[in-house]
Amino acid sequence: MPATEFGGGHVALSDPVRLRLDIAYDGTEFTGWAAQDGHRTVAGVLDETLSTVFRVPVRLFAAGRTDSGVHATGQVAHVDIPADALGHAYPRHPRPGDPEFLPLIRRLARFLPEDVRVREITRAPAGFDARFSALRRHYVYRLSSAPYGVDPQLARYVTPWPRRLDVAAMTVASRELVGLHDFAAFCRHREGATTIRDLQRLDWEADSDMVTAFVTADAFCWSMVRSLVGALLAVGEGRRDSAWCATLLSEPQRSSAFAAAPARGLTLVGVDYPPDDELAARIAVTRDLRTL
Repeated sequence: MPATEFGGGHVALSDPVRLRLDIAYDGTEFTGWAAQDGHRTVAGVLDETLSTVFRVPVRLFAAGRTDSGVHATGQVAHVDIPADALGHAYPRHPRPGDPEFLPLIRRLARFLPEDVRVREITRAPAGFDARFSALRRHYVYRLSSAPYGVDPQLARYVTPWPRRLDVAAMTVASRELVGLHDFAAFCRHREGATTIRDLQRLDWEADSDMVTAFVTADAFCWSMVRSLVGALLAVGEGRRDSAWCATLLSEPQRSSAFAAAPARGLTLVGVDYPPDDELAARIAVTRDLRTL
């Protein structure tokens, strides 16, 4: 089998190389992550750019398929590149001491639009899958209850809220939602998808007029974070009491009793993975259909 020297070693030309990409984007002008014909999406822009750079069609797979208007500072994705195509991406090899893919990161910075950045590229360890290997995802949701709205520098990432919020009541209501539950009332329907999730963190922090939710789960179903925030805002405004959110966990489908919070305030900030020797086992757990 033919081989070529790359990055200090020899690899078979026919062997694909899996890369991990750490990505940030401003979701305002994107119709979400997933590629869609006729729409500008994060995956669509990245797939097209990477395909141009590597001179072969490629497809990214992400840890979280964020919705339209949702941002990310800690998105993780993987892509499989034919080994003989890696060299196409290199205007030069890294300088001694530089990370292996630093030239590629710099090249992508010139090709990509300003609202999406590839912050880091590394060779993925064996068994790594950006989506199915993940242990948990971390989101933050930001609101401002300032009477003037949101400072212009933050306006794309913070939701203006015209009413004061009782953060203490929202915190009490949030505690009843943490744990392994069926979150059907908080999820838009997706055929064949489970709505059972392990919600590991749902905390609120108030700093003057800025109110921030910290939300962590092993995985999230469609629109779940924004729906959780939307229900809790009803509590914060005094339209519902703190015990109400917990009653929604018994509902078998998406509740119409509240509206999902606007996408603007939501950001995916991180994804956790197990040690390299546990990646394959984690995939098996993630793919298993869960029950309560």
